[in-house]
Amino acid sequence: MATADELRELMRTEGAAIAENTQGFNAGRYDSVGDLEDYEALKQAARSIKEDAIAELPDLLDQLTETIEANGGTVYIADDAADANEYIRNVVDDRAADRVVKSKSMTSEEIEVNDALEADGVDVVETDLGEWVLQVADEAPSHIVAPAIHKSRESIAELFNERFDPDEPLETAEELTHFAREKLGEQIINAEVGLTGANFIAADTGTMALVTSEGNARKTVAATDTHVAVAGVEKVIPTVADLHPFIELIGRSGTGQDITSYVSLLTPPVDTPVVDFTDDETPLSEFDSDRDFHLVLIDNGRLDMRDDEHLRETLYCIRCSACSNSCANFQSVGGHAFGGETYSGGIATGWEAGIEGLDVAEEFNDLCTGCTRCVNACPVGIDIPWINTVVRDRINRGKDTPGDWLVDGLTPDEEDDGAPLQKRFFGNFETVAKLGSATAPVSNWLADTGVSRQVMERVLGIDPRRDLPAFERETLVDWAAARDSQVDDPERRAVLYPDLYTNHVQVERGKAAVKVLESLGVDVVVPPAPSSGRAPLSQGMVATATDHAERVTEALEPYTADGRDVVVIEPSDHAMFTREYERLLDESAFTDIAENSYEVFEYVFGLLDNGASIEALSTVAGAEIAYHSHCQQRTLGLEAHTVAVLEECGYDVVTSDVECCGMAGSFGYKSDYYELSMDVGDRLRTQLRDDGVQNRPVVASGTSCLEQIDALLERQPRHPIELLAT
Repeated sequence: MATADELRELMRTEGAAIAENTQGFNAGRYDSVGDLEDYEALKQAARSIKEDAIAELPDLLDQLTETIEANGGTVYIADDAADANEYIRNVVDDRAADRVVKSKSMTSEEIEVNDALEADGVDVVETDLGEWVLQVADEAPSHIVAPAIHKSRESIAELFNERFDPDEPLETAEELTHFAREKLGEQIINAEVGLTGANFIAADTGTMALVTSEGNARKTVAATDTHVAVAGVEKVIPTVADLHPFIELIGRSGTGQDITSYVSLLTPPVDTPVVDFTDDETPLSEFDSDRDFHLVLIDNGRLDMRDDEHLRETLYCIRCSACSNSCANFQSVGGHAFGGETYSGGIATGWEAGIEGLDVAEEFNDLCTGCTRCVNACPVGIDIPWINTVVRDRINRGKDTPGDWLVDGLTPDEEDDGAPLQKRFFGNFETVAKLGSATAPVSNWLADTGVSRQVMERVLGIDPRRDLPAFERETLVDWAAARDSQVDDPERRAVLYPDLYTNHVQVERGKAAVKVLESLGVDVVVPPAPSSGRAPLSQGMVATATDHAERVTEALEPYTADGRDVVVIEPSDHAMFTREYERLLDESAFTDIAENSYEVFEYVFGLLDNGASIEALSTVAGAEIAYHSHCQQRTLGLEAHTVAVLEECGYDVVTSDVECCGMAGSFGYKSDYYELSMDVGDRLRTQLRDDGVQNRPVVASGTSCLEQIDALLERQPRHPIELLAT
């Protein structure tokens, strides 16, 4: 795991370039897919094809092998990296090749074929510009699609000028790319073997799709007489016709291009003449096309992943990098921290856990905060946060921490063993909150003393620069139990879910929600209920989260059975009810709570839309407000309801387009991640300090967002429901 110092150094040296490029790709994705009328249908089609392909993978591999051999090529299915490299080394040796030219291939990075060939004395040349820059710099890729994304133009110019000492110093992007093209061109024409990856391979024809930005893959194949293609077994799809949704989606999802600059469909061995570049007399048409083709398909753990109900989805990945570009933490530190041996970004946890093992996945798994912004971005609908959660749970269970027996005895969770003390603390925050409220205000004073903060930092890794939540002595449930309903003839009846923070810390927003709903004719009850399980789930404590889910549904079931709607203030808890509980509960229990649950502003919007009077709420005439919606709210498509209701109440609303505040529950409290959390939050701070926004009061929907904004600004934010209560 990267230390706080290492993260700080990456943010200092690489952060600016990574942020500019990933945020540019992410914005481009929104623009590009926005032009597609059938975007969601394309995603569904792509997902369906991958599901079917992985389900039928053994049969597809047999079919593809027959097809390639009928075409004149050879297929080799390698068990692992060493097996693949041994085969490739033999091919290169048989060809007596001195040089292999490569196009970009993450799978070739995975098996480290360059090292294997170079150990045999073979000159291996990367022909993708980004990969070549890294080869010259002797650095590892920091991004799946744009490997040198962490390097600025200035740093590349400095590298080239120092390494190659050109006649005139290189400076501009045009000068750098022209220089690279000349250098690489010289080396390609003298190569004997071309090595490529493959984005997709059709089993019916043996056709490979190679998607590149520079056309170097096509040149790598055409300029050499021996072509070796390296790909994971998951790249096989049934037919050429199945390529359509992937070609539409991969460029848009990755770099925001409507279509990638070069889409090469090759059915090797290709019949393009093999050109002798030293012979400038013979017409091209007179060269023969006698080529060798070898398709090396890599298992390397993938077939075991296929049998793993949780890691299986990883194999649907088309390596577009949308999960990296949409991830706030990745935008700050890139793949040199948020990545493993080969793969980076959100989906990397699945790849590295399946291919390299849990120890490698552990190095960066905690950088996924479960914000879910990658869920909508993924063109094949992979539930990446869930994969990260499951892997975190497995990492926890693989630990043998001293004092486990004591921690097990003191914590009321469902974990058998393993999870570190810090995770157990945050995963059991419900117990802390109950104790905090029962003993407030003494608990708040005691927790904030210097001695307590030192102990918390040393034992639990809680950063002393972060303010702690202050518990209320009277909980929302206590307050509600001591009052009568204010509605005699209700239009609807609801149960307001007392989430952990609303019940114990931000009680005022709970009271405001009750008053707003009652003003709109809703009879509201606030019964005791367990916390949703969001806290343990975020720590990878799946068994404990499941226990919470079961107890929550048991607590709320009598109310839903009695016809009451479930209204939820905290967006991350609403997301639990409508998303994550599907993984934790049986179908009937999940359906019951998911179909009856509403985010509070979604519910208010529905009441107003169905005839409730806006006059029952507190209204204003053009008062200015700045609003930041919660990441989970955005994923569920619910942020628009808040804006619509506030505007109907007379507010002039400016909304933030920053997708993550950086706090992410316990993440921003941890000493290892405090500065990363603040770096992510700085984007929000910048927007809230822009001209025309800097003097507006700020409202935010999520607990974490409120805490982060409170730390970022002098203006204390509020939950928007508090503006509506009369």
